Amino acid sequence: MTTRTRILTGITTTGTPHLGNYAGAIRPAILASRDSNADSFYFLADYHALIKCDDPLRIQRSRLEIAATWLAGGLDVERVTFYRQSDIPEIPELTWLLTCVAAKGLLNRAHAYKASVDKNVENGEDPDAGVTMGLYSYPVLMAADILMFNAHKVPVGRDQIQHVEMARDIGQRFNHLFGQGKEFFTMPEALIEESVATLPGLDGRKMSKSYDNTIPLFSSAKEMKDAISRIVTDSRAPGEAKDPDNSHLFTLFQAFATPAQSDEFRSELLQGLGWGEAKNRLFQLLDSELGEPRERYHQLIERPADLEDMLQIGAKKARAVATPFLNELREAVGLRSFVAQTQVAATTKKKAVKGPRFVSFREEDSSFRFRLLAADGEQLLLSRNFPDGKTAGQVTKQLQVGQPLDVRSEDRSFSVWLESECVADSPTFADNAARDAAIETLRIALTPVQE
Repeated sequence: MTTRTRILTGITTTGTPHLGNYAGAIRPAILASRDSNADSFYFLADYHALIKCDDPLRIQRSRLEIAATWLAGGLDVERVTFYRQSDIPEIPELTWLLTCVAAKGLLNRAHAYKASVDKNVENGEDPDAGVTMGLYSYPVLMAADILMFNAHKVPVGRDQIQHVEMARDIGQRFNHLFGQGKEFFTMPEALIEESVATLPGLDGRKMSKSYDNTIPLFSSAKEMKDAISRIVTDSRAPGEAKDPDNSHLFTLFQAFATPAQSDEFRSELLQGLGWGEAKNRLFQLLDSELGEPRERYHQLIERPADLEDMLQIGAKKARAVATPFLNELREAVGLRSFVAQTQVAATTKKKAVKGPRFVSFREEDSSFRFRLLAADGEQLLLSRNFPDGKTAGQVTKQLQVGQPLDVRSEDRSFSVWLESECVADSPTFADNAARDAAIETLRIALTPVQE
């Protein structure tokens, strides 16, 4: 069976996406997500946004705009896992576990931190003036984003390669300290898309809000046309040959045109097409390409509840991976249940052997639940809510007495019933074969050991 390549991409929520973001990152990522061999994770990096921005309204608006942009651009939430970083509480917890093994010397070498220090020194200030721990430990949070889901490939710009390398270093350190022969974390690789061009802005420099030279993506057609009219061109008059290879207007056109359209536009420029008409051709091309997505974008912006529902579904999918994995990591570093330790001590005389175990916990509404984890930490069951810990404990005991299990399959999951009442549910598995294998593991896990 071929293993699907897991690809993870984060989008920092500090601004409104523009044409350069769309062509350079959003569009290629959406196209890549349609590959049947890709298991794609896309997230709104709103914890990262807090490092760069202290304006709550801007962050909130950006989260909405960026989510709507990805969905309007054609991201299929049925095919991918699309979520907000801040909806996954396992991320900050893993960040702390990784912080405890990350070398300070490694973080001292991070580009963003060094750039801030160098700027302060150049201005005659204290080297760490204005440097927050958020900025300093940014690479650890990014490592947690990547390692939480064991991503194989992380598409990044060249300025971000270092962060993927640091994630590898930190993950290897954790594996070495706590793995005992097991590799908890997959070593990620930076994926550099050489074919994705950096789009020029209105003045020919890289399109960026910091240069105030962007072309809006999903604002009105009039605003887009007005922005295109401000593109800087040379002084050649209509009828004079233009040089397409030194025209950022042609570069923009080429990023959205078919090869045949590009060839025709190039020929017309060489034959003396006026810049005014050339800008009009660019507007018509972009308006044709972005008209339908623009309409979908504004529909989504006006219905934030729909966006919220989709992101919550995505968070549930992401946590189905993150929660059992973090439990395994907690166990590895020694954050273990006292009850589980007592049970293990009572059933082994030589060395401790990890077996299936129940983990009880209390929800925010004061109800009680339990999980059944397999020996490798995989979650087999998550119980329904019980009014008190005693009831939850009685159910776990009933499940362990050796009576035939009432297991009911449904699609790619199953549930366990006691006395005509559903008491626990499984995660959703990749396919029915994986579900059936988990049911067999469950039956073995709940079979009493014969003395």
